[in-house]
Parts: sequence; structure tokens; C-alpha cells
Amino acid sequence: MESAMKNVNKFDVLAFGSHPDDVELGAGGTLAQMVADGYRVGIVDITRGELGSRGTPELRDKEAIEAGRILGASRRVNLRLQDGNIENTPENRVKVIRELRHARPDFILVPALECRHPDHPASARLILDAVFQSGLSKIETVGEDGLPQATWRPHHVLHYMQSIEFTPTLVVDVSKTWDVRKKSVQAYASQVFNPSYRPGEDEPETFVSNPAFMEWYDARAKKYGYRIGATFGEPFLYHHGPIGTDDLVGMLRKQRPFR
Repeated sequence: MESAMKNVNKFDVLAFGSHPDDVELGAGGTLAQMVADGYRVGIVDITRGELGSRGTPELRDKEAIEAGRILGASRRVNLRLQDGNIENTPENRVKVIRELRHARPDFILVPALECRHPDHPASARLILDAVFQSGLSKIETVGEDGLPQATWRPHHVLHYMQSIEFTPTLVVDVSKTWDVRKKSVQAYASQVFNPSYRPGEDEPETFVSNPAFMEWYDARAKKYGYRIGATFGEPFLYHHGPIGTDDLVGMLRKQRPFR
């Protein structure tokens, strides 16, 4: 196990999305800010979004690569699970476990447990179960280098907000990186509103390709930003609360920059 651990390039955070563009929409500003602060970020897409009404899986692959480049992600992989049928099976959990043990992130960002799109809570449940099993030594996996992987559990799990709002545990000030986040979302020209994209005759307008969708996302980010005294904010729900500390003064010593 020791040799496997030495071959791992550790990540600070790993962000999971059910489809390419989920991570950018829900946590793009946060990831861009982490990269700007010098943290190592990885992205894992669960499916290729092949059931999407617009674009093709091949086009979405290219869009995801460009979006990841814009955010500054060090690694982006797609597990290629079946879109529209994300099953919580041992085989699928192992695919997630391999990524967790490869990246060994301190914390992960995962989809919401309640959303209008059933793939989002389905992948969240899959990932949460894989997080637990990733710490079990009797579940053995082999990494990309052919070596056995050491067990690993992230220290913290946070859900990013999608179509259904929740009461957030924390809000991240993403005012400095909101433009980067918008550029990463716009990389998905086939999915969101983009005047330069020419959809095929069989590609209808969707929930996210309507121009009002992007306006709504901006408005929501301003709403949560205002609550903490920032221009834009991305809300998160901490999965394993409450957060513990044995040094309250040290934890809160940083001067409160927010309202």
C-alpha cells in the first residue's frame, strides 16, 4: 500500500457532477477561487449527458475539457455511467472509489440530494455510499498505475445548490471569480444560452438553454452574496454536521469580512 500512496498526486478538492456542466453551474466560482488560491482541484463527471436534448456526447466531451481548462482544474475524468439510469451498484461505487483513492482529496463537492433532475440526487447517493466504502480496507481497488490503492475518505463533504434551494450551511464569496465561472459555463454552448450556437432542427429549447436561466443563476448568486456582504455567493450544504472544533478562538480569529 505504501508504494501506491507514493504514486498519488494528492488533490485538495474533488468536485463531482452528474453531467458535464453541473459542477460549473453549481460550484464553478468556488473552484476557480480555489485554483487562484493555489489549491489543486479535480473534477469527476458521472455521465456524458448522452440523453441531453441538445448537442452530442462527443461535443459535450470537448466542452467539458474547455470548461475545465478555464477553471484551472488539474484533472477531469468521466466515469461514463449511463445517463438517466445512475445505479448505485457495487460496480459503479468502485468507479467512484478509484477516483477518491487516486485523488485523496481533503474534501469533495457533490450534487444536491433534492433536485428537479433525478440524476442529481441519484449520483449524490452513489457518491456518498462510495465515500464510506472508500475507507474500507476489504474493498480492494487498483489504480491507473496498476498498483493497489490505499483506503481514503475525504474529511468533509459539501452539497452545492442546483435547481431547488436549501438553507445553506455556508456561502462562499465568489465575487472575484464570477466572470471565470461564467466563461466556464459558456463553454457549454450546446447546453446553455449562447447566441453563437446553432442548434439542429431536432434540438428544442430546454430549461437551461433559455436565456432566463442564466439571469436566474446570476440573481441567486447575488442574493446569497448579499447575505454575506459579497457581490456574488455560492451556497453549500455541509453533509456531516455539525462542524467540530477544539479551538473556537483560533477558528474565528480571522476578522469577519462579511455582514
